[in-house]
Amino acid sequence: MRESRVWPLYVGGFLGPYGSTMVTPIVHEVSAGLSSTPQITAGAVTAYMLPFAALMLFSGTLAERWGRGRVLRAGTAGLVVATALCAAAPTIELFLTARALQGAANAFTTPLLMAAISDLVTGPGLARSLSWFAAAQAAGQGMSPLFSGVSASVHWRLAFVVPGLCGLLLWCLPPSSSATRRASARPVSWRSLANRRLAVACAVSFLCYLASVGLTVMVVLRARERFALGPMEIGLLSSAFGLAGICAAPVTGRLLGRKDLRTFGMVSNVLLAAGLFTVAFASTLWALIAGVALVGSTVTGLRSVTNTLAVTSAPDNRGGAASLALSAQFFGGAAAAPLWLPMYHAYGDLGFAAAAIAPVTAIIVLRTALGKPEKKTTGISDRAGPHPRPDAIR
Repeated sequence: MRESRVWPLYVGGFLGPYGSTMVTPIVHEVSAGLSSTPQITAGAVTAYMLPFAALMLFSGTLAERWGRGRVLRAGTAGLVVATALCAAAPTIELFLTARALQGAANAFTTPLLMAAISDLVTGPGLARSLSWFAAAQAAGQGMSPLFSGVSASVHWRLAFVVPGLCGLLLWCLPPSSSATRRASARPVSWRSLANRRLAVACAVSFLCYLASVGLTVMVVLRARERFALGPMEIGLLSSAFGLAGICAAPVTGRLLGRKDLRTFGMVSNVLLAAGLFTVAFASTLWALIAGVALVGSTVTGLRSVTNTLAVTSAPDNRGGAASLALSAQFFGGAAAAPLWLPMYHAYGDLGFAAAAIAPVTAIIVLRTALGKPEKKTTGISDRAGPHPRPDAIR
């Protein structure tokens, strides 16, 4: 049996969050280039996230019925085309439309890749693999402002080269067939998604992104207003989020193999709140960087918790469970700017710090809804190692 090609799974995990925040540091450059206003152009974040989150409500279950490989190829092709349209858009209306198409196409890639990991890896290895997938997501969210900022120093349209090339790479070199199921021979049940474990995953995912995307958006304003940073400097600052998330992955994987999900999730939310407070009241640039890095590292841990809860909640419909949890995550991201920005503009530091309400609420959810500690983080098998299960190769 040939070894499964799984690295494209992490490339796909990078793409979803990358697209969500890539326009944030170049709003002024895009609005000037398309004869628009920064307020209208800022809608590019919501234009991407809303269809991305909405379609993920059912994209995973449909893929389980139609076959993950087939749906993944179609979604990746759509992503490449939509990204090219963003780069070539002559007006703000066409740009926002292309952003919506970009989000819609990504809805049929990201959750399928996460579900594929749970088919390929069992036992303690699953926690480690999902931690690396979470790190890829953190890298996408944190590194996109850096690449966009550097690109904008030449021309804002170049910002779409990176996601376009990643999408093209994923289309040309998809995961091997052992990582993507064919269409199910029996009907995939929607009822299996109605369980407490998945509900907790969705709630914590929503709150995690509500806080972290709020930080991503507000820290751009804070960096401009208080420290007079430009697009490239803001990109470098934002990259601390992704770099910290990547560095946290190995530690997260080890801890998830030893600690119960509830305790690990609660501690991660405490640290997330601490990071938000650090950024909100930072008086120096180094304190701002430290707070961003702390949030980035804890978000990797929280994604790992919610990803594990989701893919182990419905073994017969992992794609559907993964897509629901990710949908909740990006709905939280879509709600972040409309919720936190007015508070930030009205109350300054206190308005920024209000984002900590999200992790505090997540602590309450984890403590009350999960009940007894979850001692097994995988819920699938005690066998370790990245070996495909027999039913994953069809």
